[in-house]
Amino acid sequence: MTYPHERAIDSFRSSTARWLFGSFAGWGTLLLCFVGVGLLILGWRWLRNFSSSYEVTDQRLIIRRGILIKTVDEIELYRIKDVRLEYSLLNQMVDIGTIALTSSDPSTVGGAFVLRDVPMARDRREGLRGLVERARQRRGVRELDMDPVGTPALAG
Repeated sequence: MTYPHERAIDSFRSSTARWLFGSFAGWGTLLLCFVGVGLLILGWRWLRNFSSSYEVTDQRLIIRRGILIKTVDEIELYRIKDVRLEYSLLNQMVDIGTIALTSSDPSTVGGAFVLRDVPMARDRREGLRGLVERARQRRGVRELDMDPVGTPALAG
């Protein structure tokens, strides 16, 4: 659900099936299914992924979480400083990954904001990176980072 002045770019959920076959934790869960414990882990993982959705517009990343108690969090794209992608060899084979965002948004204070088990993570990371750059240009945003000595260093 976007506002009239925004254009929806992408909408997705974390992929439980790709996590199951594309990570060592997923394969371990499959092995544990033979003794019954894995079904609980799989159910928990599916519920967590099902209850979270992500929407990317040309201005924001909108994160919706919860089933009974819902939360909606937004990160303005121009505030995102870094978009990092992490994936293992198994992740690459099923095309999932973890996208970690660092930003100046108050919701990410204390560390990166992490999107886990993202399908087509490489493509989504590149798309998000391009949208961040366009949002910064549109708003005329420039960063001023401080080096350890305390002298400003201008970053684009």
